[in-house]
Amino acid sequence: MKKQLIFLDTETTGNDLEKDCLCQVAYKKGEKMTVQNFKPTIPISTKAMSVTHITNKMVENEKAFKDSKFAKDLEGILQKNILVAHNAKFDIAMLQNEGLKISDSVICTLRLARYLDSEQEVPEYNLQFLRYYYEVEVQVVPHSADGDVIVLEAVFNHLFADAQEKAPNASEEEIIARMIDISNNPVLIKKFNFGKYNGEKVEDVAIKDRQYLAWLKRTKDEEGTDEDWIHTLEHYMK
Repeated sequence: MKKQLIFLDTETTGNDLEKDCLCQVAYKKGEKMTVQNFKPTIPISTKAMSVTHITNKMVENEKAFKDSKFAKDLEGILQKNILVAHNAKFDIAMLQNEGLKISDSVICTLRLARYLDSEQEVPEYNLQFLRYYYEVEVQVVPHSADGDVIVLEAVFNHLFADAQEKAPNASEEEIIARMIDISNNPVLIKKFNFGKYNGEKVEDVAIKDRQYLAWLKRTKDEEGTDEDWIHTLEHYMK
């Protein structure tokens, strides 16, 4: 089933799921990497440019993503294969905003990293942090969608090996099926890895400072991109 994996990353004009859009997409199937820039319907924000180093001038002569041959080809590939992305909800939302239909066969490495870290020993779960925490060796151009795809694949391979170690009798097909199932359901987070309660258990904070959890839930609801935290806060506030 590994032959069906499509490792994908998007670069966008910003992080607002309602107004922002794509300016670069990269995906890798097997040994083939495909990457292309696009002219977005709104300007790339200064904040996004500071992260991706993709400027409005760089994309002013590019085609729009929507209705492009690239988009049609990608949709066909994603319908027949398994999408792998970090914080897949965000990438999927951006692709769907452009009119793409995405199948339910999705693996989110962010959610997998949280799930497999049962004792919550990993301080952070962003892709580049996991790259160095897991000590995966890759040579990439930083701040690019194709570079992130290479890191994504390396992080996925680490997580797959971890899953194999935890379930030595499971087949490759069974592990990937389980990864898809985990990715489609919120993960319960046990400890804070940020803020004034960093390192403390969520259930303990729920007892001593319920107002903080209520405030955090309102914040996460407004952002709308972190189902794991929303699920966790709802669980402990019952």
